[in-house]
Amino acid sequence: MDSYAGVISMSMILLKEQNHVYTQWEKFIHTGLECKVDVRLPILESWKRCYSLGIDPYNTEIHSSLDEQRIRKVRKEKENLIQVAKPFMANLYKFVKGSGFVVVLTDENGHIMELFGDKYQKQKPLTRNFFIGSNWSEREAGTNAIGTALVMKKPVQVSGPEHYCQKHHCLTCSAAPIFDNSGNLIAILDISGPSSASHLHTLGMVVAAAEAIMAQLRIQHKNNELAVVNKRLTNFFKTVSDGVIIVGKDGKVLELNPAAQVLLGRSEKNIIGVPASELFEFRSPLKGKKFSLNEHFTDVDIMVENKEGVSYYLASWEPIINERGEVTGGVFIIRPINQVQNLVNRLSGHSATMEFKDIIGQSPEIREAIRLAKLTAASTSSVLLQGESGTGKEIFAQAIHNSSLRSNGPFVAVNCGAIPRELIGSELFGYEEGAFTGAKRGGKPGKFELADGGTLFLDEIGDMPFEQQTALLRVLQEKKVARIGSTRMTPVNVRLICATNKNLRQEVEKGTFREDLFYRLNVITITIPPLRERKEDVPLLFNHFLEKLSSDWNCTFQVGPGVMECLIKYKWPGNVRELQNVVERVAHFAENGLITVKNLPPEMRETSITGSESTETLYSLPNNREERKKQVMEREKQQLLALLNKHGGNISQVAREMGVSRKTIYNKMRLYSIKN
Repeated sequence: MDSYAGVISMSMILLKEQNHVYTQWEKFIHTGLECKVDVRLPILESWKRCYSLGIDPYNTEIHSSLDEQRIRKVRKEKENLIQVAKPFMANLYKFVKGSGFVVVLTDENGHIMELFGDKYQKQKPLTRNFFIGSNWSEREAGTNAIGTALVMKKPVQVSGPEHYCQKHHCLTCSAAPIFDNSGNLIAILDISGPSSASHLHTLGMVVAAAEAIMAQLRIQHKNNELAVVNKRLTNFFKTVSDGVIIVGKDGKVLELNPAAQVLLGRSEKNIIGVPASELFEFRSPLKGKKFSLNEHFTDVDIMVENKEGVSYYLASWEPIINERGEVTGGVFIIRPINQVQNLVNRLSGHSATMEFKDIIGQSPEIREAIRLAKLTAASTSSVLLQGESGTGKEIFAQAIHNSSLRSNGPFVAVNCGAIPRELIGSELFGYEEGAFTGAKRGGKPGKFELADGGTLFLDEIGDMPFEQQTALLRVLQEKKVARIGSTRMTPVNVRLICATNKNLRQEVEKGTFREDLFYRLNVITITIPPLRERKEDVPLLFNHFLEKLSSDWNCTFQVGPGVMECLIKYKWPGNVRELQNVVERVAHFAENGLITVKNLPPEMRETSITGSESTETLYSLPNNREERKKQVMEREKQQLLALLNKHGGNISQVAREMGVSRKTIYNKMRLYSIKN
């Protein structure tokens, strides 16, 4: 009999004499599942599982094990857990060193991953089944602390004949499960040794060590989470486009991101340690107020002086308060005010929607104008668009903007002829609070500031007051603007596109337009032809506008004979705008979707009656030229009166419907002695 069998024989004799459990075990092994035995419930349930699995209680073979490759893989996967557990396992082993006990750590399948034991524990009969890779699941080893704890997911102690396999009756084992942060069982910690040394305190030691390992894993997990969060915050801090400044409890700058350095125009070493109150100055409505760490604020106007002059930003301040309610510093967020202005521009319609493809026409004149405009789009020079009212100057301006490198910036349009003389300066350049009676609280940015980074379109530039032309010239030369009531200059990066229906050179000769401003604006000049000079485009434009109405109104139209002839012969003083309004008029009056000559305005019907060329007499006209002129003027007067009544005297709406400018309407009202 070998030494292992001898130990088993001696254990059996001792157990038969001293241990009631052995009798119960023997009874269960010979009787089976129906047997009623007097043992602890967890042990009985485990015995029943082992019996059902057909485990041989008298098997004396060494436990099965993972091969070397699988062992390396498992230990690699559990590397972090093993590193955390090893110091606690070493601590436990100090208490049992030299007593024949081993301290083991298994994976969730019962395979030993790490082991602390006496030098020759593998050769000792008691502990020869404890080695790296050995399987201690219930299916392999029967009832034992490791395998049973895996099933119960609770701490358990199994001593002597409580083990299902007789070869383990010489052991006492105490095991506790280890769970990850999600509550998943990932390992078992176990102490096993001679059953004669069994003690309840052993299980308590194992449970405490397992709890300590799980606590360390939780701390490590939290540290990893904090490291990830910290890395994300650091990346955000460094890459966010807004300026971020961290201030200490003494009010001095502790840290700032690259964006803040750019916005403030100063390097990090020149800002760290500087009191935050020295970096900026409040503007209205907090002008003159001192910065306080305790007072939260959001999107307040501030002014920063740098090498380039003065810059305006929106700033927010959030104090940092500790658990005792004390302010320990805070965080500044600053963003360029032009970013907010760009958003306002988009929401308020300060954007360009038209492109070159939206310009309708195939005539040589319009194609040449488009060609020049496309070439112009690639540059940053000022552009002067010349053409009569209604020719589409703003469409050209928008198309140039959308084809330029500034297409993502704002497109701000100003009609210099529609703004009262005394207000055009404040409209273009803005004003500070209190600059004049009626000035808004907090002041107001001008169109130059709103157009920063984009395009400013000045329509009817020839109507700009002479005194404001000087201010405009100064802004164009210096690329800086000062609000009315302020001496501080704000840099602006604006491309200027101007439009006029006047001959500016003649205006210069008259003394109503500055010569130096004219040369400043007249860098690139594009003349947009009137509609009467490109008659071949009339059918294209008419059909384009009619198709758009058909789509908007969800209906179809047919054009009767003679209509297009009248349109082509007409002189179109209101140009494309007038044509668009005529299309809407005839569409309204079309019966059953048929557009006839009768639907056209009187002045267009007259052009179709040329004696022998007319096949239909719509109405008689006097032969006398003067009488005919009077009749046309009377009809125009009646039409104007009708539209004024229709729109309640609203000049803008009347001008829009007639396809002419407001100024033309006023001139006609004076001509016909019409009082609004």
